Amino acid sequence: MILDLFAGPGGWSHALAVLGARDVGLEWDEWACRTRAAAGQSTVRTDVAAYPAWIFSGRVLGLIASPPCQAWSMAGKRLGLVDQPLVHQAVADLAAGRDTREHLLGACADERSLLAAEPMRYLHALNNAGEPEWVVMEEVPDVLPLWRQYAAILRTWGFSVWTGILNAADYGVPQTRRRAILIASRTRTAQPPVPTHAQVAEPESLFGPGRARWVSMAEALGWGATDRPVPTVCAGGGPGGGPEPFPSGSRKTLVNARDRGTWTPRTDKGALTSHREQAGWPSPYGAGDNRLVEAHRWSWSLRNNNQANATVRPIEEPAGTLFFGRRANECAWIAEPVGTTRVDETGAATPVPPEPIRITAREAGLLQTFPADYPWAGNKGQQFSQIGNAVPPLLAGHLLADHLRVLLNPDDFTLAA
Repeated sequence: MILDLFAGPGGWSHALAVLGARDVGLEWDEWACRTRAAAGQSTVRTDVAAYPAWIFSGRVLGLIASPPCQAWSMAGKRLGLVDQPLVHQAVADLAAGRDTREHLLGACADERSLLAAEPMRYLHALNNAGEPEWVVMEEVPDVLPLWRQYAAILRTWGFSVWTGILNAADYGVPQTRRRAILIASRTRTAQPPVPTHAQVAEPESLFGPGRARWVSMAEALGWGATDRPVPTVCAGGGPGGGPEPFPSGSRKTLVNARDRGTWTPRTDKGALTSHREQAGWPSPYGAGDNRLVEAHRWSWSLRNNNQANATVRPIEEPAGTLFFGRRANECAWIAEPVGTTRVDETGAATPVPPEPIRITAREAGLLQTFPADYPWAGNKGQQFSQIGNAVPPLLAGHLLADHLRVLLNPDDFTLAA
């Protein structure tokens, strides 16, 4: 079997299914387990830290692990960095067959920190049977020193190991999600998958096949190529299933104009659009006055969280790393005016842009390269939590294909439906 620790809602599992394989996932979260069940994935609902590892001895081909990142993530308090020496100690002890987790856990500032040491407990139990054949692990970048410790131990057990930071956008994911990766194998030289995309497209040459330009949010969501709205307003239900954050009477109609990502508000007086007086529109200020009419045309960008250092990207680029923290949904589409607007001598203000519109679970899932119809379980908050913590299936597919001895076809990972 392929054993998937901290399996979540199925990022690794969906990638394996596309590649013609299956895993058995260990996962504790009720809603992630329900999502996995709806997706037809095999799951043991359990605490990975409490489950006996010896049960799997003699049956494991590959081991996958994406320990919870909340203790290490930049979106949280990052107490995992404070606990890092304790986690390193736990890994060293478990590799030597000593279980000191209970003692070390009492000293941790965040009890989740020690979960990053759990894969070593399973690896030690399996190594006695010469297993697994390969290992792939993924976490936030700050965990890279821990992966290097794992690598040093695995090499003494006969593995070839590679560790490093990969950017998901380099593999066709419409998100510049950087992750610390460990790849280990007993049967082949461990190395990262060859990137397929770059920030600027690279033509084919004598030195390689070339790389396509990073996939934009607009491409992934199917905006601009069809008549699909950009973006959409949910028909009720905010974080955790509550109301949408729009004042009474401000429900907006969003249309996909010729320029993707533009927004036209509809009012009782008709559609308001942007235009320049110089372009032939009559001036309300009198003949010969070349001031701009109030601009009502907006370009959409995605803000990846609600913190001061949030990443804001236009839809023609990949998203920043999607963060969903204590608030169920911190990612929002925000509008910025296209062009400039002059202010007249009376001090008339620039038009007020549309209010931010929270991203939907479907949109967030697509930006993680899950299918548009992926069966997310739970209310909005529970769905967003699963999506934000999942490994992008397309990235997972690139990491797994060599171990499964199959060729990955990125077209098999459908984005917009």
